[in-house]
Amino acid sequence: MLDYAEYIKIFVGMLAIVNPIGAIPLFISMTADETGRQRRQTVNQVGFGVAVILLVSLFFGDPLLQFFGITIDSFRVGSGILILLMAIAMLHAKTSPIRQTDEEADESIDKESVAIVPLAMPLLAGPGSISTVILASHKASGAAHYMTIAFGVLMLSLVVWAVLRLSPWIERHISATGINIFTRIMGLILAAIAIEFIANGLKGLFPALA
Repeated sequence: MLDYAEYIKIFVGMLAIVNPIGAIPLFISMTADETGRQRRQTVNQVGFGVAVILLVSLFFGDPLLQFFGITIDSFRVGSGILILLMAIAMLHAKTSPIRQTDEEADESIDKESVAIVPLAMPLLAGPGSISTVILASHKASGAAHYMTIAFGVLMLSLVVWAVLRLSPWIERHISATGINIFTRIMGLILAAIAIEFIANGLKGLFPALA
């Protein structure tokens, strides 16, 4: 088990990567043709999808790395670079192509349901958040550690659900500038987390740097 400050840090990192506030404009546009009941159903599916994707990553991500022979330090460096690219896009108040490409955005317009793809994955629970969850699982061992992170994932999914349910109200009361400011703040936090991942990974790969 880690101390509570570390688990709070992990949760804040996951929240910064998922960035549900920044996803509001895309959510509104993708569900513009839905009725109120359909939109509520979409929100429920998104929240459930985010929880399932990240929980599966938590419990099965490490065996997958072992299967491909990938060391955790190499994964830290790769994940750090990936998250840093996402952070740079967020600092420019843009959606990173890592989360969703233009082709995926165009394809989503024609989808009957956009809850799981592309909203839950890759827009919210994308490569960055999946990598963060897998790396968080390596910070300690034991059932209590995994259960604590799983609880954080469930709380994160609840935050995503609540933000999307309140998205019409948030859009009316917070301007696009306000959402962009929040996105840039999350991007700054994300950049710091990415550098930490890269630094720790390099120390593991090259012990002389420690």
